[in-house]
Amino acid sequence: MTIEEYKSLFTEDDTVGWTAIDDVFEKIYPSQEPMHYAPPLHYAVGGEDPIDGTSIYKSTQQEEHFHLVSYGFSELYYNEKAAGGEFSKWGFELTMRVKPFAGDEGNPTWVINMMNNLARYVFSSSRWFEEYQYIPANGPIRLDTDTDITGLAFVRDPEAGRIDTPHGELTFLQIVGLTTAELERIKAANTKAAVEEVLNEIAKTNPLYITDLERRSK
Repeated sequence: MTIEEYKSLFTEDDTVGWTAIDDVFEKIYPSQEPMHYAPPLHYAVGGEDPIDGTSIYKSTQQEEHFHLVSYGFSELYYNEKAAGGEFSKWGFELTMRVKPFAGDEGNPTWVINMMNNLARYVFSSSRWFEEYQYIPANGPIRLDTDTDITGLAFVRDPEAGRIDTPHGELTFLQIVGLTTAELERIKAANTKAAVEEVLNEIAKTNPLYITDLERRSK
C-alpha cells in the first residue's frame, strides 16, 4: 500500500491497526461484546502500562475459556510513515486462552498484568517475541497461586493466525502456560525445536492451547 492509497482510505481520526485487530476477533466471536481494559493513563504521556488496551472474549470452543488479545505491540493508529510496511510495528500482538480459575472471579486480569510486563521488556530492549520462544517465569505465572505453570511459550494463535494490515504483517502470538517439567525439558535443550516438540504434545489433547492453572506435570 502506497502513502497515497493510505491517505485516500483513512483519516487521522481512524484507528487503522486497532480496527484490523477488531475485525479478526469479530469474525471469531460475532455479536459478542468483549470485556475491555485500558490503562488510566496512556503510556506515551507517562502511564505505567505499555499496552493501550486488552479485550477479553468468552469462548466455548473445545471447552469454556477466556480468550484475551492485546492492543499495543502493533501500529494501532493512523500513521502515514507506517503505511505499507513489512511488519506492523513489532509485528505481533499477544493472545492467551485461560480456563476459568476460581480466584479470578470471572476476570483474569493477571493475564493483562503479565502482558504488560512482557511489553515493558519489548519496549525497553527493542527485542520482540516469535513463535517457539519460551520464557521461565521464575515462579507461578499467576502470582501467589499454587500452580505448576511456571513458564511461557509462544505459538501462533490457532484461530486468529496472521494477517496483513495497512501497516504490514501482524501475527497473533498466543502465550501458552508450561508446567515445571515441560519448562525443564525445554531449558535442557534450549532450542526452538524443543519448544515446538512440547507444544505439539500439548496440542494432541489441547489443540487451542488453553492454559489451565490446575494442570500439573505428569
